[in-house]
Amino acid sequence: MSAPRSGQVLDLVAIEATLRKLEIHFPEINRSLKSRRESLDPSIVANMIAGYDFVDSLLAQHVDLFAMGNLMLFLELNALVLCGRDEGARRRAASHLAATELRFYDQEGGGIRDVVEWYTAHRADSPWRRAAGVYISILSEPELFIEGNHRTGALVMSYILAREGRPPFVLTVENAKAYLDPSTLVTQIRKHSLVALIRVSKLKRYFAKFLKERADRRYLVASLPRAGGRLAES
Repeated sequence: MSAPRSGQVLDLVAIEATLRKLEIHFPEINRSLKSRRESLDPSIVANMIAGYDFVDSLLAQHVDLFAMGNLMLFLELNALVLCGRDEGARRRAASHLAATELRFYDQEGGGIRDVVEWYTAHRADSPWRRAAGVYISILSEPELFIEGNHRTGALVMSYILAREGRPPFVLTVENAKAYLDPSTLVTQIRKHSLVALIRVSKLKRYFAKFLKERADRRYLVASLPRAGGRLAES
């Protein structure tokens, strides 16, 4: 890991150490899940570390990810979890990334507009509830991206939380099952359906509580000030 950047918010060394440990133990975790996931190989971990590094740069520069002029940054987060920063990998995935961009902006019944509208309508909610709600908006059917929704969603949650002084979300050996099994349930819910009306509220409460209870401040270097210069409350 490179030397800390000016204004660094996330402890990228601690995040990398946790993800490397998870990589070692993931086969046994995967066997315990209700729905098996793809293996957590070194390239996936490396791409996630690149994603956290990008989130940290957004936080350090006080970039508003949800501002209309910045929505393409969601696409960059998704490209990072799929391809990392490798230009060759991105060239090979060019058609997939182009299709993802079309889906991102134009998906009927979903797309980035749905995510941003939910976030804007819930700005008064706690950061835990906002992070949970955005995560569910990304994962519920139709998913925001063609691939990598869980990983990109974890990075977006981390951005929302750390922007208000809360620790980012990092998948660990200890929290993996409690996070991954309910996440699978989210992908089975169609946005704006009767089932969504019944189940989404419960899942938002679950994930908000999960994020708050599993928050680990070792993943923060410093807390960003909230509007008005006041540090975010823990």
